[in-house]
Amino acid sequence: MKIKLFGAAGGEVTGSCYLVKTEKSAILIDCGMFQGGKDSEAKNLLPEGAKPDQVQAVLLTHGHLDHTGRVPMLIKHGFVGPIYSTAQTLELSSIILQDSGRMQEADAERNNRKYWEPGQPLFEPLYSPEHVEKMRDLVKPVQLGEQVRISEDITARWIESGHMLGSGSIELTVQEDGKTKVIAFSGDLGPLNLPLLRPFDHFVKADLVFMESTYGDKNHKPYEETVAEFERIVKETSETNGKILIPTFAIGRAQQIIYHMAELFNNGKIKPFPVYLDSPMALQATEVYRNHQEILDEDFQALKQKGAFPVDPQYFIPSPSGETSKALNEVEGPCMILAGAGMCNGGRILHHLRHNLSHPNTHVIIVGFQSQGSLGRRLVEKADSVRIFKEEIEVKAQIHSLSGFSAHAGQSELLEWFSYLAPSKPKVVLVHGEDKARAVLSELIESKFNLKPILPAIGDLIEI
Repeated sequence: MKIKLFGAAGGEVTGSCYLVKTEKSAILIDCGMFQGGKDSEAKNLLPEGAKPDQVQAVLLTHGHLDHTGRVPMLIKHGFVGPIYSTAQTLELSSIILQDSGRMQEADAERNNRKYWEPGQPLFEPLYSPEHVEKMRDLVKPVQLGEQVRISEDITARWIESGHMLGSGSIELTVQEDGKTKVIAFSGDLGPLNLPLLRPFDHFVKADLVFMESTYGDKNHKPYEETVAEFERIVKETSETNGKILIPTFAIGRAQQIIYHMAELFNNGKIKPFPVYLDSPMALQATEVYRNHQEILDEDFQALKQKGAFPVDPQYFIPSPSGETSKALNEVEGPCMILAGAGMCNGGRILHHLRHNLSHPNTHVIIVGFQSQGSLGRRLVEKADSVRIFKEEIEVKAQIHSLSGFSAHAGQSELLEWFSYLAPSKPKVVLVHGEDKARAVLSELIESKFNLKPILPAIGDLIEI
């Protein structure tokens, strides 16, 4: 059996895609898009050796674009096999991919208008919304904990990974040459105390483990400290009539922030002020949360019993259209604007940053991972100025980075997840992390468990 890595390796955090080939089967675990860097677009190709007619099935860990973004490309080029995911992953990935498909079409149209020359082929979108609709028809929903027959020699099981609504780690059981081999894919693991979501579950035995390492070199602040710091920033900014801008991932982080704002308002810690959810995608995602309340965590269920719904529209003002978004430029503080994209590499947040970064009474709260090359990363690294829409903007706003809000497990949580597998002495492959994060986590795994992980590059082949 061989597994080839087509992304999230060699120091890359995005583009997760792994081809599992046995004597009888070929399946993909995730097929995600590269994001964040200047060369990302050039990397978003169909994986070589994983052409649509060569792959029998696709298994998805969760709905984020860096894990699902190339699936519609497969469909565009003829893939008609089954796609396995949880129902929540189907709903959330559809929202994300429809938005991405529209952006792909707009980019292609703009490039044809600006750069196309007679005799040259037209620029084409990577995929269109129609391919996302076809993807929906191919999805076979799975339940967490359920054993699913994928092919003649492969079964799969998903367990909770605690990263986003419906996310899961995947365990493959493969029958080959009269032997049984087990491969575990962590997917993206969430921290243990993330509100709304249940904590990650564990596998207890594997021959081979592909493990994420996003924060392999650090632990987050204790979550309670992060919430306290968030409260302090919000309170001080509201008391000085400032604006709070939060570049937010539409799915997960937006609902998390609204949850905490609802807590602060309900507890009387902060006088209520307008909180604008300036993201059509986040508004759609919030409805998915409302429709799947049964899988949210115990704290949510307890609040629900008391009659509170912490992601209810009473706690935020929706901004569904471009017109309502532009109108927010005229809104005076105190106010909070939640807008995408989470890494500031596109979306409505760019307009808000352009209009507000030069004001000292603007507070930008970064609440998620920022990949190398992204605008969000430059803000976190305290750039004196940034370029937005070909305009150099001086950064006078106060920039706050609260990594404790991350939807990725910190170092100690990654080690805890792996500790349940360590006694089975698996081969360990560290993926989905920058070089430093992978190196530090590798050293810890070697010292604690006497196992030396593999740090693969894109294109590497792992055999078992």
